[in-house]
Amino acid sequence: MKALTATLRLQFHSEFTLDHAVPLVPYFAQLGISHLYASPILKARAGSRHGYDVVDPTCVNPELGGEAALQRLVAALRQHGMGLILDTVSNHMAVGGADNPWWQSLLAWGRRSPYAEFFDIQWHSSDPLLAGQLLLPFLGSDYGVALKNGEIPLEFDRQNGVLQIAHYEHRFPICPVDYGWILALSPDPALNALAERFTALSASATPLADALPLHAELARLVAEGADLESALQAFDSRNEHGFKRLHLLLERQTYRLASWRTAADDINWRRFFDINELGGLRVERAVVFEATHAKLFELIERGLVDGLRIDHIDGLADPRGYCRKLRRRVDGLLARRPLDAALEHFPIYVEKILGANEHLHRDWLTDGTTGYDFMNQVSLLQHDPAGETALTELWANVSERPDFPEEVRQARHLVLNASLAGDCESVAQALLQVARNDLMTRDLTLGAIRRALQALVAHYPVYRTYFNACGRPAEDEGFFQQALANARQDLGEADWPLLEHLEQWLGGQAWRNLPAGRARKQLRHACVRFQQLTAPSAAKAVEDTAFYRSARLLSRNDVGFDAERFSAPPEHFHNEAQRRLRDFPDNLLATATHDHKRGEDTRARLAVLSERGPWLASRMEHWRELATPLRTQLDDGLAPSPGDELMLLQTLLGSWPLDLDLHDDNALGQYAERMRQWQQKALREAKLRSSWSAPNEAYESACARYIDGLLLDGENQQLRRSLADAAHLVACPGALNGLVQALLRMTSPGVPDLYQGTEYWDFSLVDPDNRRAVDYACRRRTLDDATPVAELLAHWRDGRLKQALIARVLDCRQAHAELFRRGAYLPLTVHGRHADKVVAFARLGEGERAVIIAPRLASTLLAGAPIPLIPAQNWEDTRVNLPFALSPANSTGLFPSAAVSSCRELLLSAVLAEFPVNLLIQQS
Repeated sequence: MKALTATLRLQFHSEFTLDHAVPLVPYFAQLGISHLYASPILKARAGSRHGYDVVDPTCVNPELGGEAALQRLVAALRQHGMGLILDTVSNHMAVGGADNPWWQSLLAWGRRSPYAEFFDIQWHSSDPLLAGQLLLPFLGSDYGVALKNGEIPLEFDRQNGVLQIAHYEHRFPICPVDYGWILALSPDPALNALAERFTALSASATPLADALPLHAELARLVAEGADLESALQAFDSRNEHGFKRLHLLLERQTYRLASWRTAADDINWRRFFDINELGGLRVERAVVFEATHAKLFELIERGLVDGLRIDHIDGLADPRGYCRKLRRRVDGLLARRPLDAALEHFPIYVEKILGANEHLHRDWLTDGTTGYDFMNQVSLLQHDPAGETALTELWANVSERPDFPEEVRQARHLVLNASLAGDCESVAQALLQVARNDLMTRDLTLGAIRRALQALVAHYPVYRTYFNACGRPAEDEGFFQQALANARQDLGEADWPLLEHLEQWLGGQAWRNLPAGRARKQLRHACVRFQQLTAPSAAKAVEDTAFYRSARLLSRNDVGFDAERFSAPPEHFHNEAQRRLRDFPDNLLATATHDHKRGEDTRARLAVLSERGPWLASRMEHWRELATPLRTQLDDGLAPSPGDELMLLQTLLGSWPLDLDLHDDNALGQYAERMRQWQQKALREAKLRSSWSAPNEAYESACARYIDGLLLDGENQQLRRSLADAAHLVACPGALNGLVQALLRMTSPGVPDLYQGTEYWDFSLVDPDNRRAVDYACRRRTLDDATPVAELLAHWRDGRLKQALIARVLDCRQAHAELFRRGAYLPLTVHGRHADKVVAFARLGEGERAVIIAPRLASTLLAGAPIPLIPAQNWEDTRVNLPFALSPANSTGLFPSAAVSSCRELLLSAVLAEFPVNLLIQQS
């Protein structure tokens, strides 16, 4: 098997199965990919487009072709020496519906179910209505209304012999012990006799096993004509007696059915963020860890899986403990793998959002992150600080929105008091218990704790910290203290002592120092719950709210980005590269993912606007004037609002298709549909004038009409043409940025990761737009090493130029695997008139060297050129200094045939004469 040199992420679903990938393997191999990187493949909810809603982790998803298809794909990969990295979901499973057997067992048997401790449930609720019960917020209306209207009928599953409550796609099983009451209401003697046997389960030592033949017997009797229908009719809640009976039956269950709107406040089990259909798992428990990972471990041992990507690591109770345990288990399996799938090392990556100045903990024993951090570093490098002031003023003056830190603070308070209110209250209650365990703090009130907690979480500068039995790790202390200091600014002096207590409770005192018992357990529980609150509150507030409220420049709003920071010099990029090589040399390097807000080339084009701040401000003013007739005055204000309008216009500039013909109504219509879909999501995520929980149809419709008018109506041709001209003006420098971004991803320390289809230009928007079908047939046809560079440049809009660059560099990586895998990273000095417009570094290995040179912030040097190649003369005297000599005899360039002279300086006018970027390899 090839060394891990490059990965390519594929999104599998029913319309793109594992078998669909098999014939593409030769293309991926030719492109230079060493490992496919698959979205989750264990059995997910029917029709899932992403695989993160797993319902059965014990088998490969039949919708993807099942295990046989996996074996066929791996066999094809092995023929080309390639491996398979698999995305896996440790934090949660899909719940609700009727397709998760573990969840259904929990609902039927409650705490007697073997899966009762699999899910992260708070069984001891302070709410008397939830004492010992699980809140199920899946009803489309209030419980009483649904009951009265007959929307939650008692029904019988003939195939499985199960009595259950039905509500749309949901099925809520009745505890078999209660079947006796139901069956006793039938006039059928056989069912009456069976009723007694079901009732007797309450005294059984093995009720679950004893119930199985009873279910089979019930199914047989009904199939043979036994009168169950009469008993079911007795529970028809549309009449008075049935209403009372069904309610009493439901009151006896281990769950309480409720409206979906109750989830935010009353939820008593952990979800993935605020999604009711995804229930949190207690993977820190050994039995849960083994059960949820058994199939993965089997596939690893059989040599079918060669690496893992762990989704949402910050949702776990103990990320460090989980990663270290996973490492031990996986490493123990390597010796058992077949010889043809032997591995010296099994890579494990974690999906982790890193905050400013935060780095992954090395003692987790992982190989790094999935690459959001690198995506942010490249973005910072490609933004011009000169444009920050103009763009900041443009956004503030037109939108009249607060600055980004304030948007985040407001958004955090919003989610803590809305979608995550129940989770926040759970932490406050846990801290109250801690306070009550000490005579010195037992007078602290729940209200005061709640205020201090919300202020602390609202200012948390990272997704989460990682307290353990010994307290707060040194790496986390600065982040916690920063949150404390900022929280003090939000609170009155009377609440400041609460922050001092929180500082102690939340990792300031090691819980292992407390005597074993209730107090230690409650302190640990509070710390874990707190850390499982900060991560989703950050995600919902920053990524899913503030990023849609603030748009100084949308290219700085993406997953894992520090949007408050506008740009950074090459030194920052170099420093992070050197740190990564030292700490996580196999970290994935991503610039596009299935979760990105904008495609990698959309961001690259928008970054050009940082170099043209004043121009953009004047253009925005002009376009908004032309668009005046498109805006609608509603009772709650203009539609779209000035902020939403600016965000839309930026999105149009960034995503405008390179080949869009303004006379092609069909193409314009397709683009308008994409924009409407993006806009609806953006408006609802912002939660300003609309939201997912309460859609404002009038506002959304008015905003959609704005898009249609702009892109489709004949009377708006001037506006449409002006936007198209502006998009074309920044398209070429945007493409240059895209090529630079691709080169840096493939030559920096780490493992380059491509996202499906992005070997061509990627002007996608947020999902589902970034998960559209990929035309692989076209990509296979165009992967031709013989295509002249001049032709690629002349037709750069078709994407072959980017594809050719990726193929050449990845081929180079495979030929010099150790150089790029572990070679030293050396920043190179640039001199001359345009030295600030170059990023250059070297990779140094045993007997070989690589020199990487690329432009940055160089749109002015293109000088209106029709291709993304800076004319050689425009570089003037700009040159890269080398600490070693390169000579044509032992040096080769990426594309040029003769770009190296025998000297210690490389003139940009020579080294970038034929292609926009260059990679030079020297072998001794």
